[in-house]
Amino acid sequence: MKSIFKHISPCLVAVALVAAGCSDSMDTTPKGSHVLGSTIASDPSSVSGLVNGMYSDMIEAEAITNWAGATRHYDFGYASTMLMMDNDGQDEVSRNTGYNWYRNNLRYTDRTATSEITYFLWNQMYKLIGQANSVLSSTENPATDEARGYHGQGLAMRAFAYLNLAQMYQFTYKGHETAPCVPIVTETMTAEEKANNPRATVQAVYDRILADLDSAIVDLDGATTTGKGQIGQAAAYGLRARANLIMQNWKAAAADAESAISVSNAEPLSLDEAAKPGFNDISAHNWIWGMDINETSNVVQTGILNFPSMMSSFTGNGYSPNYAPKFINSKLYNEIDTTDVRRGWWLDGNGNTPIVPAGYMYKEAGADGSVTVYCLTTEKDPKTAFDPNTAFANWQPYINVKFCSYQNKYGNETNACDVPLMRVEEMYLIKAEAKAMSGDVEGGKKVLVDFVRAYRDPKYTCKATTAEGVQEAVWFQRRVELWGEGFSFFDLMRLKKPIDRRGANYESSVTYYIPAESQIMLYIIPEAEVNNNRGIKAEDNNPVAAIPKPVKVGDNTASSARKFNVNGLQTHAVSGVARMK
Repeated sequence: MKSIFKHISPCLVAVALVAAGCSDSMDTTPKGSHVLGSTIASDPSSVSGLVNGMYSDMIEAEAITNWAGATRHYDFGYASTMLMMDNDGQDEVSRNTGYNWYRNNLRYTDRTATSEITYFLWNQMYKLIGQANSVLSSTENPATDEARGYHGQGLAMRAFAYLNLAQMYQFTYKGHETAPCVPIVTETMTAEEKANNPRATVQAVYDRILADLDSAIVDLDGATTTGKGQIGQAAAYGLRARANLIMQNWKAAAADAESAISVSNAEPLSLDEAAKPGFNDISAHNWIWGMDINETSNVVQTGILNFPSMMSSFTGNGYSPNYAPKFINSKLYNEIDTTDVRRGWWLDGNGNTPIVPAGYMYKEAGADGSVTVYCLTTEKDPKTAFDPNTAFANWQPYINVKFCSYQNKYGNETNACDVPLMRVEEMYLIKAEAKAMSGDVEGGKKVLVDFVRAYRDPKYTCKATTAEGVQEAVWFQRRVELWGEGFSFFDLMRLKKPIDRRGANYESSVTYYIPAESQIMLYIIPEAEVNNNRGIKAEDNNPVAAIPKPVKVGDNTASSARKFNVNGLQTHAVSGVARMK
């Protein structure tokens, strides 16, 4: 496996917090705000750079290098945030090892005010908000279709960022409407208002999200984008469907999901298409929005600071699969029907999967009963002697083979895969849940059954007879369908579920049972933000909770408190792959 990577020049951190000699508070002043509305009226193309900047920020590598004092290998944009959220939950299993850069998410040692991870998340989202505000201030009162399209993208991106922040720093909308959430920063605020900006309530943040998306959908009607790497009207409908689902605006969520399906003209992967590794190409007909990566993107030029490095079991250059692989929860896997094509997205307990040709796999059984599967770059007759020179990886049971490597070439050392942000399959699942929960139980059930039978499992049945039963059935489908795409932890929060890792393939040290809405689930607002925003005092922050303690199967008691320290992340070069301390 090639593991030596090229370092790129550290990217400038646009949003800086006080730390390690820094003296500036968070800067959410829009970049390029000197471009005035009058300019866009006469030359709308002048704002295209600002719009492109929003999407570049989502795939930026080493955004916090200057603040952290060294490169952090999880520092490669929103795809890393997706991995963090999934490692917080119970469905994406990873190892409690120093080579796993999501180890602190896995262990919940990242919920402190001085955590580098909370800074990474906060910085990323408010940087997106700052860039979106820059676009909005530059397209005030848009007079052309092009300007309206830019304005709509700015609104939708800001809503996207707040939707993430709201789910990281406070519990779900319903029942917590008046709870403190995050500060709201808009394009019209003065520097003084930003410097004295308290946490808005959950309801105020969601009101902002809906208002932005309402306007974005109007602005984006008929607007031309450069492709699915930018937010079009279908993606804006999809974002509003997500927001309404969280808020339990059931009828509105179902309607928005249907609009996203209709406007996008996207179609789910067929049974045959889903029976192959993939999820790496934005041109796929089931994608509505994604991160458009190419070989010159800085996340690719780093070598291993990118999504395929951490997630794809087929890459020849990265942490996965040899150093820090990603597995499905074995308990969840064993609940997937054998007739469901998605069962092949992971190896089973014996190291088998039907979606990888047998000639690319060579199995060995250990004396202890363990199974190792060597994946080959060239198809061989499995009956011939194993040639280690053609192997690029070794796999263990339940490892994921959902996300293929670049150009679907096994062992490809170029990690230029696109990353999905919104697929049409999600919209069908939102529509099914929302219809059932709005009172149309049979209608929601039909949407669910029709979708699964047509595209994933021809023999699927749903025995639910109540709205809540259909909701549970949809949640299971979301856990399987959207695995690895950043939804699992947010779904646990939205549905007020516990985090239950018992009885699965988690290591005993991180086998947690965390009751629903436990304080440890919330991230802490960075200390430097509190120090530099007069509107937020230390007592206004989310309280620090004790790290969970491992539990045994059958034990569902709350984790008892214990003192802890969070070590800084130290890199130790091992053929280009860095280890967490």
